[in-house]
Amino acid sequence: MPASGGFEGRVHLFPLRVYFEDTDLSGVVYHANYLRYMERARSDMLRVAGIDQRAHFEGEGAAYAIHDLQIRYAAPARLDDALVVHSTVEAVTPARVVIHQTVRRDALLLTRGVVTAALVGPDGRPRRQPAAWLDLYRTLMPFNDLDTHTDTGEPVT
Repeated sequence: MPASGGFEGRVHLFPLRVYFEDTDLSGVVYHANYLRYMERARSDMLRVAGIDQRAHFEGEGAAYAIHDLQIRYAAPARLDDALVVHSTVEAVTPARVVIHQTVRRDALLLTRGVVTAALVGPDGRPRRQPAAWLDLYRTLMPFNDLDTHTDTGEPVT
């Protein structure tokens, strides 16, 4: 069976392992591969939550495109490390969803990212997300806008 994650509360956890092909000459994960890990985790999160991106694309011709991406690297991952990508829905608008993600090895934060994906039609213009998706995203949001930092998704203390 292919790798799959699941939800713990409103946080989606996606496990993965670092393989030789993920590393660079120095033996650490090549920086662009963290984006691949996050993409796999986001796709898995949507699938597990009940959002069928493929069916929507085949029926409506609309698909998500990355509108904005912020990423920070904190520590390297190495060959054979067991990692977990944590994903949470941070915000949602009629055409966009903002997902906060971290890549961790045990409790150690390796990478933090915030991705804004926009639903676009075949013409490349934004489309409204289905109402059922918007409702689902709102149930997955762990905090309301007043309780979070918009740059990190962390609770205000």
